[in-house]
Amino acid sequence: MKYRLLGRTGVWVSEISLGTMTFGGKGHAVYGKLGALGQDEVDRMVGTALDAGVNFVDTADAYADGESEELVGRAIQHRRRDVVLATKFRAPVGPGPNDQGLSRLHVMRALEDSLRRLKTDYIDLYHIHNYDQLTPMEETLAALDDAVRQGKVRYVAAANLAAWQISKALGISARYDRARFVANQVHYSLVSRDAERDLVPMAEDEGVSLTVWSPLAGGFLSGKFERGGAVADVESRRSQVGFDFVQFDEARGFDVVDVLRTVAARHDASPARVAIAWLLTRPAVTSVIVGARRMDQLTDNLAAAELTLTEQDLAELDEVSRPPVAYPNWIQAAFAPGRIPAANRA
Repeated sequence: MKYRLLGRTGVWVSEISLGTMTFGGKGHAVYGKLGALGQDEVDRMVGTALDAGVNFVDTADAYADGESEELVGRAIQHRRRDVVLATKFRAPVGPGPNDQGLSRLHVMRALEDSLRRLKTDYIDLYHIHNYDQLTPMEETLAALDDAVRQGKVRYVAAANLAAWQISKALGISARYDRARFVANQVHYSLVSRDAERDLVPMAEDEGVSLTVWSPLAGGFLSGKFERGGAVADVESRRSQVGFDFVQFDEARGFDVVDVLRTVAARHDASPARVAIAWLLTRPAVTSVIVGARRMDQLTDNLAAAELTLTEQDLAELDEVSRPPVAYPNWIQAAFAPGRIPAANRA
């Protein structure tokens, strides 16, 4: 396993991190279909990941109505110092009007509840799970800064925020000397490269890590789906949930999968392993979050850390998956060389 720095913190995290959306939720309308793994299965999966060198574990208070956090807490309780533990809050966790959002009231409640479920007295990386249009960012950041100063949170991060929202938050933190976001958790894959328009450049410029969720686009990039709707693996997340949670052009996606299979065959690897390895070559990406229902899926995903793609592999994957360049990126790129006098160009 290789390790990368988390933002500008000096903390090293494994480039493959363990996602826990498949933990718990038996009988739940949504999470019951994603995995519903029990404690014994969770213990084995977490143990396998940690033994393979993974030190970064990601969960959320909303996963399986909090059960995921409980299962993770029990699984790591004897190896807590080996884990950089991340969790998230913002989504509804109860019927009350204040059981969601990014208000100071909910930040404090959510934090205490997560600490209790995780059986720990601190969280290493505490994420806001999404944007809150109703709560001023200043209020949220002040509450998170208090949590850091109290020692209950080591670092703060975001998930699913736009580049301008992260930049605004960083400006507020700098102005008031508050804890700044060190990472942003984003959706990014070979069939969804939207992050490259603004999030990747922002992350590089500001020293914010990108951690990636759903690197296989809900199982689509596992290669188990065929044109015409056939599914080779009925346990895939995409087929189990019953709706397309991640959005992309499916027709174009199958073109990507065709090339993915070709590259995978060259390395005697699975398409999933190649898709994760490709993400690990992308700028600003610090860690790719992998989740699994079965142990063989986990071990295959972990093996992506040892797969080195060739220049030919990368060129072919880039060509088939490259998105159109959005404005103003294309016009800035067109004018950029003009700033360097011809005599000074390499």
